[in-house]
Amino acid sequence: MMAAALAEARQAGILNEVPIGAVVVKDGQIIGRGYNMREHFQDVTYHAEMLAIMEACATLHSWRLEGCDLYVTLEPCIMCSGAIINARIDNVYYGAKDPKAGAVDSLYHLLGDSRLNHQVNVTSGLLQDECSQLLKDFFRAIRKRRKAARKKRRSKD
Repeated sequence: MMAAALAEARQAGILNEVPIGAVVVKDGQIIGRGYNMREHFQDVTYHAEMLAIMEACATLHSWRLEGCDLYVTLEPCIMCSGAIINARIDNVYYGAKDPKAGAVDSLYHLLGDSRLNHQVNVTSGLLQDECSQLLKDFFRAIRKRRKAARKKRRSKD
């Protein structure tokens, strides 16, 4: 299932979105898919996890995703972690850690916080190298394009 999340992430990269992908699974079947679309729609909530959760809710005709698992290529942020908890997702599997915004293990531990009404089982590191490399390659290409654009502007002056 993490390979399916990676395929979603690659779709985001094709659109010059940060390549993060997610799938929601119930009974071994993918019922929701998503990849980052924040830039395309200029909407801060269009994270891969949010879109996969929305599609899964539509598929099940319910906001409760009990018995469902989420596979995502990058550790979820605070917003997405809140949606995961509120949707009652059972398990989250993620690839790469996010030291700048991760709310599952890196900065916060929201999914396991016993003060909240629902806790989520977490497994990290699935296809971690592939997930991490996809992000590194994406940001390296952005830096390269920016450097080339600066160089081009300087040469015109």
